[in-house]
Amino acid sequence: MLFPKSRFATINGMEVHFSEWGDTQNPSVVCWHGLTRNGRDFDIPARHLAEEYHVICPDTIGRGLSQWSSSPEKDYSFETYSNLAIGLLDHLGIQQVRWVGTSMGGAIGIRIAGTTEYENRISHLVLNDIGAGASENAVQDIEGIKRIISYVGSPPQFKTFTELVKYYQTIYVTFGLSNEQEWVDFTQFSCRRRDGGGISPDYDPNISLQFKHTEDLELWNHWKAIQSKTLLIRGEISDVLPLDVAEKMEQKENCKLVTLPKLGHAPALNTEDQISLIENFLR
Repeated sequence: MLFPKSRFATINGMEVHFSEWGDTQNPSVVCWHGLTRNGRDFDIPARHLAEEYHVICPDTIGRGLSQWSSSPEKDYSFETYSNLAIGLLDHLGIQQVRWVGTSMGGAIGIRIAGTTEYENRISHLVLNDIGAGASENAVQDIEGIKRIISYVGSPPQFKTFTELVKYYQTIYVTFGLSNEQEWVDFTQFSCRRRDGGGISPDYDPNISLQFKHTEDLELWNHWKAIQSKTLLIRGEISDVLPLDVAEKMEQKENCKLVTLPKLGHAPALNTEDQISLIENFLR
């Protein structure tokens, strides 16, 4: 069984951690996680992709093992994340990648691929349950954002690991993790002990300040400029990617929409069907 290498690099003055899979001589795939998560969320698909690709799974600053910002109101934004991503690719000497982004990670991919300076850096773009902007049904958008905001800024603390597992099973119930071991792994790779001995999610609570950057939620102009081949994955019961937004995005040339039944925000990309969907698209 393949296991990742854990690596660190200083990019734009910030230390970034990333998991690295596969042969560095192969074509590269970047897998970028969602808002409160980290690169280990991609362990299952990365293990498969590493048979053909060099796979890089970063922890965004403020998450996982990457550095927390001393200027959170400024740094926790898509502009900073995108610049860090480009800086990491440059550091690794990678000119072009295939990109798999879940939620926030997908939005970062949209921003990069839709920026003239970087339009050729991403050849294939997989967007996992993230849209380019607001729905015509604004109420639906607000409900999804409210749900996320309700837990991001004040991560809970528990006495035991088992309690944190149960908490994750509650707030991420629509991810589609299929068994107890997957939940244990999911929790193990996204927790930290606190000074008092409690255990909590492993992110900086100040990442919630990203919601002050309202421009981060409107990426239609970037979307229109994207030339990359694009696969848009939507969870059937997602409260973050409304159907009308997904259908509007599908109208763009080179964009294929696939809806995964019974899943919400955001599919875990952990099943054979989901992984095969991505593998076939990246080829």
